Amino acid sequence: MDELNQLASLGLVLPSPAYIGGAILFGIIGYVAFRRGRKTSTASMTWTGVALMLYPYAVPQTWLLWAVGAGLCGWLYVKWN
Repeated sequence: MDELNQLASLGLVLPSPAYIGGAILFGIIGYVAFRRGRKTSTASMTWTGVALMLYPYAVPQTWLLWAVGAGLCGWLYVKWN
């Protein structure tokens, strides 16, 4: 436990389970959208899939991860049909 306290004193903290779950969920959805976009030659779906796979690396807060992911999934839902 002392190592975790040392890392916390440096400002490094582990992400919450909700963050990790959201990153995995949106990564999987992004991968499916990317594959579908490449198969149907739909650029907007392909790039939305790429965004869903990569944005968790740039978002530090859990609530923001879920908000952006829900927005991108909504956009993807509109473009899917």
